[in-house]
Amino acid sequence: MFDFHPQLKQRFAALRTGAEFFSLRYVRETGQYLSVRKNVAEPPSLSRDEGAMLTVRVNGVEAYAATNDLSQQGLQAALQKAEQQARRLKPHALLDLSAQVVSSDRADYLSPNLDQPFPSLSDCYQLLAAESAAVPKDERLVNWQVSIGITNVEQIYLSSAGAELRQAQRFVYPSLEVTAYDGSDSQTRTLGRENFGQQGGFDVISRCGLVGAAPKIADEALQLLLAPNTPQGPRDLLLMPDQMMLQIHESIGHPLELDRILGDERNYAGTSFVKAEDFGSLQYGSKLLNVTFDPDIPEQLASYGHDDDGTAASKQFLIKEGLLLRPLGGALSQFRAGMDGVANSRACGWNRPPIDRMANLNIESGDQPLEQMIGNIENGILMRTNRSWSIDDARNKFQFGCEWGQLIENGELKGVVKNPNYRAISAHFWKNLSAVGNADTVKVLGTPNCGKGEPNQVIRVGHASPACVFSHVDVFGGDA
Repeated sequence: MFDFHPQLKQRFAALRTGAEFFSLRYVRETGQYLSVRKNVAEPPSLSRDEGAMLTVRVNGVEAYAATNDLSQQGLQAALQKAEQQARRLKPHALLDLSAQVVSSDRADYLSPNLDQPFPSLSDCYQLLAAESAAVPKDERLVNWQVSIGITNVEQIYLSSAGAELRQAQRFVYPSLEVTAYDGSDSQTRTLGRENFGQQGGFDVISRCGLVGAAPKIADEALQLLLAPNTPQGPRDLLLMPDQMMLQIHESIGHPLELDRILGDERNYAGTSFVKAEDFGSLQYGSKLLNVTFDPDIPEQLASYGHDDDGTAASKQFLIKEGLLLRPLGGALSQFRAGMDGVANSRACGWNRPPIDRMANLNIESGDQPLEQMIGNIENGILMRTNRSWSIDDARNKFQFGCEWGQLIENGELKGVVKNPNYRAISAHFWKNLSAVGNADTVKVLGTPNCGKGEPNQVIRVGHASPACVFSHVDVFGGDA
């Protein structure tokens, strides 16, 4: 671990520049993806990527250059290129960053259980094969796949201000999906879709419930084939954590990204219905809504000690009792906007600059057990596991579809329904939050594929949430 650190530190110390501040961010990422489809092992997909980003500040202007040549000459060349760019940009600069504070922190951050070796490729394939073979033999079950993705990331940040930050992390992504087809309709049921990602070791596989899940997931796919379509009309909506995850992501996370609010994403992924002046005054949701940026849950996908600009990360409330307090804005956006944010300047790799990104964006638990939440609903529907989504370019109007639906009548769970969908407007939807589940309903989930930025960056994001109830939501089936 950190075997390249001594050489890298020595080479960094030998770099020469006229910049008043400069930094180096080294990233090495290795990955493997293993899959068994219909009892046949697929070839492993293996990857490795390594390089460094050099950033300089010259006369209050920052610029950067990346390289995969990690020799002394390669790093020096990238540094010189960054310095040249900064000097060329000076006449056109919109900001003077001379007064922006830089980090001098020194710290290490490690994923939990990183010292424990992950099972071998052979052992992993045996686990996947056993789970695949557990899918029942039924001619209506036409496709199924079991997989594990493992990504190891080692990152070192050094700066002329004395910062020395090292992070070593392992991310694990278990997955199971089964598709049923009866000649006229097909239904797919998954183990949380691609949204069970955590940091850790083989303990992640145990926590996600992958082992032994195949018969249940297959049975649910068959149940969906036989189920009636979801009825249309306003109902109370009980969203389970694996759907709450996307709801948080799309209608809280992206709208609160400060660079987006300041206009940076408008020509790519849209703007936000939130305005800079809304912080401290906008009632985003009901009094039950408490949303945090929380980098302190060890197993969560986007837990870390410092962001990619070297800012120390700590838990912060973004929304408290429904009131919007703080944006998802890193050091640069905070400097631009003159407001407090969080440590969420993040890059997807060595050849991308850090930008404002979601990290761990969570809803704090309430006090209601699941049974009580169901018991208080007269006419409602439970939905879980996202399968489709659409949201406008202000991150406001949305329509989401789920894999699994179950009607709730007079406080009791009733029959399964297929093709459950719902639609609403973010600015109103969260105000209809009427119940928040207790800690027993919380799940720690995460996705590896949140995209943003030009050039595009795909990054890991964590979401932990309890089950939640929303009143009077427009729901509909697949034919509406």
